[in-house]
Amino acid sequence: MDFDVGLLLLLLTPVYFITIAAELYWLRKHPGKYTSAHYSWRDFFSNASLGIFYQASEKLTGVFVLAIYYSLFDFRLFDIPATAWSLALLFLLQDFLYYWFHRASHNIRWMWASHVAHHSSQRLNFSTAFRQSLTYPISGMWLFWVPLVMLGFPPETVVMVVLLNLFYQFFIHSQLVPKLGWFEWAFNTPRHHRVHHAHNADYIDKNFGGILIIWDRLFGTFVEEKETEACRYGIPRQVNTYNPVTLTFHEWRDMFRDAFAPGKTLGQRFRHLFGYPDWQPDTPGKQ
Repeated sequence: MDFDVGLLLLLLTPVYFITIAAELYWLRKHPGKYTSAHYSWRDFFSNASLGIFYQASEKLTGVFVLAIYYSLFDFRLFDIPATAWSLALLFLLQDFLYYWFHRASHNIRWMWASHVAHHSSQRLNFSTAFRQSLTYPISGMWLFWVPLVMLGFPPETVVMVVLLNLFYQFFIHSQLVPKLGWFEWAFNTPRHHRVHHAHNADYIDKNFGGILIIWDRLFGTFVEEKETEACRYGIPRQVNTYNPVTLTFHEWRDMFRDAFAPGKTLGQRFRHLFGYPDWQPDTPGKQ
């Protein structure tokens, strides 16, 4: 498939900003509603800066990642023809793997060091979707799509489906969208994703789905948004800064400080890098 990833990103950009403008207009007309959704210039600047850094990182590393994918494609198990059915299968498999990437990003500190930037805002609106990390190539997001290439899906088609998945997810970063009825049983929605971004005790590490929410239902990580409990956004160890550089690297700094502190065993150092993000030798919790 002859596919220009850069052209897709260029074509989608106006959609993002039109959607943000519409949300901003509605919020300004209703100043007393959804206070944690309201835009601030500093928060928007952080989101936009992190998004630009992320895109630059993807551009710089994308050539190398595609080269790896094409090298592995030579050892593919099948020659999968380009049909509507094979594309539908690719969408399903990629979304399944996205669930596990996302779940791993909350349970492995090495990956959380990248993903934490996305959760660090105490606001939630469409611009929050831009709040990404330039370190995703280091933490290994691209590794999760390797099985698709090895199966026999062309690398550029895999990248296209990943981008379309992320495009859909832009629209679930909103507090303005109410329940969507039957659609919510199978698909990820703003209501489900609000839970994911909240750090309420019952909401942490829940609702990891990309486009589909069925994986959370199948693997026990689904939680409904409670009408009686407002979502509190941000991270448990909140970083009170709008500096995009600090937001990008603070968890990497803390992780390496913990891992290479004196007096630790080799096993403890490994856990600091690849265990649950909050793990410490002297505190109970997830291992």
